[in-house]
Amino acid sequence: MPEPAAEPALSGLRLNLRIVSVVIFNFASYLTIGLPLAVLPGYVHDVMGFSAFWAGLVISLQYFATLLSRPHAGRYADLFGPKSIVVVGLCGCFLSGLSYLLAATTSHWPLVSLALLCLGRVILGIGQSLAGTGSTLWGVGVVGAPHIGRVISWNGIVTYGAMALGAPLGVACYALGGLYGLAATIMAVALLAILFALPRPKVKASKGKPLPFRAVLGRVWPYGMALALATTGFGVIATFITLFYDAKGWDGAAFALTLFSCAFVGARLLFPNGINRLGGLNVAMICFAIEIVGLLLTGIAMVPWVAKVGVFLAGAGFSLVFPALGVVAVKAVPQQNQGAALATYTVFMDMSLGITGPLAGLVMAWAGVPVIYLAAAGLVVIALLLTWRLKKWPPVQAPEATSSS
Repeated sequence: MPEPAAEPALSGLRLNLRIVSVVIFNFASYLTIGLPLAVLPGYVHDVMGFSAFWAGLVISLQYFATLLSRPHAGRYADLFGPKSIVVVGLCGCFLSGLSYLLAATTSHWPLVSLALLCLGRVILGIGQSLAGTGSTLWGVGVVGAPHIGRVISWNGIVTYGAMALGAPLGVACYALGGLYGLAATIMAVALLAILFALPRPKVKASKGKPLPFRAVLGRVWPYGMALALATTGFGVIATFITLFYDAKGWDGAAFALTLFSCAFVGARLLFPNGINRLGGLNVAMICFAIEIVGLLLTGIAMVPWVAKVGVFLAGAGFSLVFPALGVVAVKAVPQQNQGAALATYTVFMDMSLGITGPLAGLVMAWAGVPVIYLAAAGLVVIALLLTWRLKKWPPVQAPEATSSS
C-alpha cells in the first residue's frame, strides 16, 4: 500500500477531482473492456463461423485471467508502487487491441485468428487486473488512507461509466471500420492513458515485510465472504432480469437495468462520506437490509412497477457494499500488505459473479425465475448476519495490522 505525503486535509471538490485524476486510468482500462464486449461474440459466431461455445469462451477468458491474476496485482502494487503496475496494465490493454488487429489481418486463417482473439482477451484480463487494483491504491496514496472508501466508490462509478459507454461506442466503431476500426480505437484509448499516466508523480510503496498470501486471505476472507453473498443479488439481476420479464410477459427489462445502474451510481454520489461517518460495517448492514427488500420485492412482483422498485432498491443497497466492507478488509492487514488485501477481497466478488450465473440457472430451471431473487435475498440475509457477527465479535488481528490501520 502506498504512503501518502503529509499535507493539509482535502475536502469537497478538490478531493473528488484528485481522486478522479487517478481513477480515470481505470476508466480507460474498462473502456477497452466495454468496447469489444458487444462485438466479439457476434464476430466469432456469425463472421468467423465458430459455435456459440467459442463465442462465449472468447469473452469468458478475460474474466478468468482477471480472477487468476488479481492477487498478484495487489502484491506487485505493494512491492513496486501502484503507478508502475497501472502503466503495465494499460500496456496490456494496448496489446489486447494489437491482438485484435492481428486477428483481423489473419481472418483468412480462422484458427489463427481465433487464437489471437483468445490471446488478446487473456492479456486484457491481466491488464485490467493490474490497472484496476493499481489505480485504487494510487488514489489512496494521493489522498490518504482516511478516504479509501471514497476512492473505491469513485472507482466503481468510472467502471460502470466506462462499460456503459464502451458497448455502444464499440458497436459504432465496428460498423464504421470493422474489427480493424475497433482494434485501433482500443489501442488509441490505451495509448492516450499511458501517455497521461507516465508524467504523473509516483507515490511511495510501503516498506516492511509482506505477509504470505495465506495470512492475508485469513484476515480478509470474512469480509470477502459477506461481499460474495451480497454480490449474488447483483448477479441474478444483471444476468436474468430479461428472462424474468419475459416469463412474466412484461416489457421494460432494459429500463429495469438502467434503474439498477442509476441507483448504484446515485447512491455512491449522494453518500460519499457515509462510510467515514458511520463505519464500514454499519453501512454494509444498512445496505444489506435495503438490498434484501429490493430482491424480495422483485421476486414477489406481480406487476412491472413493483419489480422496478425492487430492482432500484437492490441497486441502491448493493452500491456501497464493496467500499464499506473493503475499508474494513484492508485495515485488517499491515500497511505494506493492503494492496494484496484489496486484490484478495475483490477476488470474492469475481468468484461470486462467476458462480452465480450457472447456479441460479439450475435453480431457475427447477423452480422458476422468481425463486432466484428470493434465494438471493436469503443469501444476503446470511451476509447481514455475518457482518453483524463481525461487528459484535471482531476478529483478533496481529499487533502490526492494528497499528498500521
